[in-house]
Amino acid sequence: MIRLLALDLDGTLIGDDLIISPRVRRAIAAAQERGVVVTLATGRMFDATLTFARGLDITAPLLCYQGALLQAPNSDVPLYRATMEPALVREVLEWQAPHSWHVLLYAGDNVFIAEQRHPKSFYRALLGERLVWVDRLLPVLEQHEPIKFIVVAEPPEADRIEAELRRRFGGQMEVVRSHAMFVEGNPLGVSKGDGLRRLAAHLDVSQAQVMAVGDQGNDTTMIAWAGVGVAMGNGSPAVKAVADWIAPPLAEDGVAVAIERFVLDPLHHQ
Repeated sequence: MIRLLALDLDGTLIGDDLIISPRVRRAIAAAQERGVVVTLATGRMFDATLTFARGLDITAPLLCYQGALLQAPNSDVPLYRATMEPALVREVLEWQAPHSWHVLLYAGDNVFIAEQRHPKSFYRALLGERLVWVDRLLPVLEQHEPIKFIVVAEPPEADRIEAELRRRFGGQMEVVRSHAMFVEGNPLGVSKGDGLRRLAAHLDVSQAQVMAVGDQGNDTTMIAWAGVGVAMGNGSPAVKAVADWIAPPLAEDGVAVAIERFVLDPLHHQ
C-alpha cells in the first residue's frame, strides 16, 4: 500500500502553462483523502514550490532544490538543508567564462542572473519570481551562500555542457539534467532520491510504501529508490530506463492515471 507519494513539478504536474489539470487535482485529492502523504519534489526554490503545494493542500515537507532543502509549507525551519562551497562555485564560474555559458546562480533565497538571453517570462515560468539581475555573478558569492547553479542552453549544446561538467567537476558536485535546456550543479550527495529517503524516514514510511513520479534525469534517483517508480510518457530515456512503469504523457494526465492505478485502485491493476 502506498503511503507516500512524491511528484515532480515541471513536465510531470505542469507544462509551460503552469496549470495542473482538473483530473490530476482530483486524483491527488482522492489519494490524500485515503491518508496518503503527498509531496512535491522539484529543482525549484521553496517559495516557488509553495505556491503549487498550497493549491494542492499539501502540508508535508517539500523537496526543493533537487533535495538540497526539505521543509514543510507551514514551517520556517528546514528539516534538512545543503549548500555548495563558494570556492567550488567560484571555480566553476571562472572555468566556464571562456565558454560564455548562460549560468543562473541560486544563492540565499534568490536566483541571480547576470545576462538576459531569453524573455523575462521564460525565467519567471521556469524559475519563479525571486529573480535578481546583477552585472556579475562572482560578487554574489561574497554575500550569499550558494545552493546550486543552472546552465541554460539549447538541447544539443546542453548535452555537451553536461558531459564537460561531469568530466571536470563530477567528483565535487552532482550534475543533473532537470529540463531539456537545464544542466544543474548541486551539492555533492544531494539528489531527489536522497531527499525522498530522508522524508520517508522522517515520516516512518518504508521504501516499499513510497511512489515517485517524474520525467527528467534529475528524477531518476527518486524513481529508482521508490517502491513504485513511475516515469512520464514524455520523459527522457534515462528516467524511463529506471522506472517500474511508464505513465501516459503530461498532456494525457499521466500523473492521474498513475495515481489511479497504484494508489486508488491497486488491486484491480495487479
